[in-house]
Formats: sequence, C-alpha cells, structure tokens
Amino acid sequence: MISRVADHCFWFGRYMERAESTARVLQVTAALAIDSDLIPQQCWLPVVIIAGEREGFAKECGEDALGDGEAVQEYLVFGKAPVSLEQSIAAARENARSIREVISLEIFESINELHLWIQSPRARLDFDEHRYGFYRHVRRETQLGLGLLRGTMLHDAPLDFIWLGVMLERTGQTARILDVHHHAFTTAASGAAEANPVVEVSLWLSLLRACYGFESFMKSHRGAVSAQAVSSFLLWEPRFPRSVRHCLRRARERLEQIRPPNGRLPPLRAQERLRALDAWLEGSAGKALEDEELHQTLTKVVVETDAACDEIAVELLAVAPQSQQQTQDGQSQSQEGQSQSQTRDEVQSQSGAGAVPGRNE
Repeated sequence: MISRVADHCFWFGRYMERAESTARVLQVTAALAIDSDLIPQQCWLPVVIIAGEREGFAKECGEDALGDGEAVQEYLVFGKAPVSLEQSIAAARENARSIREVISLEIFESINELHLWIQSPRARLDFDEHRYGFYRHVRRETQLGLGLLRGTMLHDAPLDFIWLGVMLERTGQTARILDVHHHAFTTAASGAAEANPVVEVSLWLSLLRACYGFESFMKSHRGAVSAQAVSSFLLWEPRFPRSVRHCLRRARERLEQIRPPNGRLPPLRAQERLRALDAWLEGSAGKALEDEELHQTLTKVVVETDAACDEIAVELLAVAPQSQQQTQDGQSQSQEGQSQSQTRDEVQSQSGAGAVPGRNE
C-alpha cells in the first residue's frame, strides 16, 4: 500500500470516530443540563475543553457564552472549527472519496449520505426542533459506517490502518472525557452530594453514558456507583471496548498487523511507545488513584498517544517530521503533535482537534 492511501485510511477512521464521539458528548450534556442542578457553565465548559476549542470558542463567541448551551452546540455542530460535526463529517467523506478504490460501496454511500444530510435544510430543522433525534441520527450513521468497515471490507492493510486510526482516536477521546468531566463533576458533586446523594450519582452516570459505559458498568459493579469505581472502569476495564486500556491494546494489535514485530523490517518507534504505555497501565491497574494521580495518568495517556500518532505519520504515512516541515514552510504539518500538558482548570489543544481534513490534502 502506498503511503498516500494509508494516510487517507488512517484519517478516515479518526474522523469517523471523532464525529461519533462529539455527537454523543453533546447529546449526553444536553440531557444533563436539563436534568441536573449544575449551573450551565459546569455542563458546557467541559465540552468545549474536550474539543480543544477553549480559546477558539472564546474568541468567536466570547467568554460569557461558555455557559450558553445553544452557542456551544451551534459552534460544535455547524461551526467552522475543524472539530465541529459538519467539518469532521466533511473530512471523513473527503478521505473516503480519496480511497474509494479500497473501501466498499456501502461504506462510501453511508458517509456520503450523512455528509449531504448535515448540509441540508432538513438537518438544520431537525437540530432546531428535535435536538435528541439530530444527535441520534449522526451517532447511528457513524456507527453504521464503522460497522460496515468490518462487515464489508477485506481484513487486510487498508482496514488495519482505518481501525488503527479509530482505536487511537477512541483512546484519546475516552481519556479526555474522563479527565475533564471527572474534575468538573467532582467539584460540582462535593457540595451537591451533602444535600442530595442522588445528584452525585446522576453526575457519574452521565459520564458513563458519555462513553457508552452505563449498562456495562452496572452489570459489572452491581449498581455501586462512585467516582472511584467509574474512573477505574473507564480507565482499566479490559472487557469494555471503550476503556483506555482496551483501546490501547487494540491499537497495538493493529499496528503489529501492519508491521509484524518479528519481521524483516525494523520495529516502529510508535510500537515501542504504545507497548511501554500499555505496560505502565498494566502495572497500575486496579490501583486507587487520588484526583491528581488520575489527572496525571490521563495526561500521560493523551501525550503518549499524540506522540505515537506523530511517529506513525512520519514512519508509515510519509509525513515530514515537524522540525523539517517548519523549516520548509514555517509551520507544522498539523496540530496533532502539539500535545501539551493539561491542567485541571483548562485543557490545552487536544490531539487532532485542530487537524485539517486529510493532512495529505
């Protein structure tokens, strides 16, 4: 497979997963804002931070709008930010069009129909009048596309690159959602729980729903809901397909399919990085983490995942190293490598949050 095709496959998977995750987080947060006793900014600010658009949103809409649910949703659905639903779906469709010869007709039809729908007046009408149905439609269509990948394509190199992108994106998304929401909900619940313990439970259940973990958690923990139990489940549970640990291992497996560790070619730096991160998580599995320890753990996951994506881009996708590209045109190839340490109060730029459609456009 030539690097151009591999690059489009990798980014197609990432944009599909990103669109699905954004729609899910917006849907869950909209319900939380209605049902909980949280002030609007406690609900919507974490969503903007997860998307890596804290600065961009404030510049376009103003600081006061960080508590305006309608402004946040408009920005992250139809806005021009590269992480918005409309832009992510357009990027996924463009990458799919560029690799039409390796994906199935059913996959391309699915993403193309979603792309045309979200740009139509019907999508705007659904967004204005039936918000839950709008997000559900985006989620179902992206989930359909992800399912068709494994059900209609040959299980060879193109699918390996697509699913590698999906798993790395999912790893980062779960880590960011858990990190930002855990801090926000812990702060909010510290005062609310004394008055009504049900409020605290509802916050942690909303976090589980944001990661599709509600039913799986309840089955494995028999209904015992706490901040520690929820964070441990989303971080370490190997049986849950969206936990950080599970996604990281699946990403490693896909990368080993692409570059077998015992083959004639030298191992990739990204393989060593993901293997070391997996071993580190394995060594701390099940450990009770304090708030700051959890934050540091999740920050390490995000930073290492970002670095692995950069190494994959250079070693497999023929993307110039960042320093070389800066010398050539004065700017980095993408924002994927600009991972910065996250703080409790404000998360900096997120992995790929500012990446333009098809880094190889």
